[in-house]
Amino acid sequence: MHAHAIKLTVVPGGKSAPDTEETTTMEPTITQTAAAPASTAPARPIPLLQDRIRREQVATLLKTLLLPLLTFAVVIAAWSYIHIHVAPEFPAPSETWEHAKDILADPFYDTGPNDMGIGWQLMYSLGRVAAGFGLAALVGIPLGFAMGMSRGVQMALSPLIQILKPVSPLAWLPIGLLLFKAVDPSAIFVIFITCIWPMVINTATGVKAIPQDYMNVAAVLKLGKVELIRRILFPATLPYVVTGMRLSLGIAWMVIVAAEMLTGGIGIGFWLWDEWNNLNVSSIILAIGIIGGVGIVLDLMMGWAQNRLDYSKR
Repeated sequence: MHAHAIKLTVVPGGKSAPDTEETTTMEPTITQTAAAPASTAPARPIPLLQDRIRREQVATLLKTLLLPLLTFAVVIAAWSYIHIHVAPEFPAPSETWEHAKDILADPFYDTGPNDMGIGWQLMYSLGRVAAGFGLAALVGIPLGFAMGMSRGVQMALSPLIQILKPVSPLAWLPIGLLLFKAVDPSAIFVIFITCIWPMVINTATGVKAIPQDYMNVAAVLKLGKVELIRRILFPATLPYVVTGMRLSLGIAWMVIVAAEMLTGGIGIGFWLWDEWNNLNVSSIILAIGIIGGVGIVLDLMMGWAQNRLDYSKR
């Protein structure tokens, strides 16, 4: 648009001067229309991903802690009810706790073969478990490789394994006492004969599960038996082997307690049976808790090794 500016010159007296000038000034002006900003709705607050993850972690932690605590609270309540209403001679939770503090205050005292702290009893049991478990691994893992690699070996050994595998551990104890005529070798023998089977079966299963492509590569490279086992069979079957060892270790820990209860001597199983003969039920409850706690620790150790050695979880 253009605006016209008019300039007039007026002479006093009411007359227009002849030299009246009319000046028309054309001044261009530019009108700019600013676009009105578009109205936008206010942004809704979106929770940050980190906050969401943090909340989920807190919720998971609460579940992990509160649910087990709730379970233990129910067990302690039932325990107290049994003490009050069912069997008054059964020790109360508080009485058992005080007794446990006295025993655990000095777990490694030693006043003779027949009077040793619970720490020594536990060490002797773990030593027998380690010996029997180690022997079972030395025999069972190679035997499992042989069964997995040779159909003839599998056909020869499978019936014997299926017969011996379900036999109760305590059924082997008289055989061990007859053969070795001593407590420690008999307990180690029982552990060996009962925890060898999971290692054999799992190792053989792992060898059979190896993809045929691996064996074809071995054939192309013309690997010998030793190289085949070292480079292909053992790395590929390692998760299966560790799983078998994990199962066997749990069996070994259960077996040693029962074997020691019958054979006597030094060990957590014998200590538990001796406390029963003294009608010390608080000590029996403490022994049960210790046996369960050690079993959890052993299983966690094998689980950690299993996860570390399993290439599929890396």
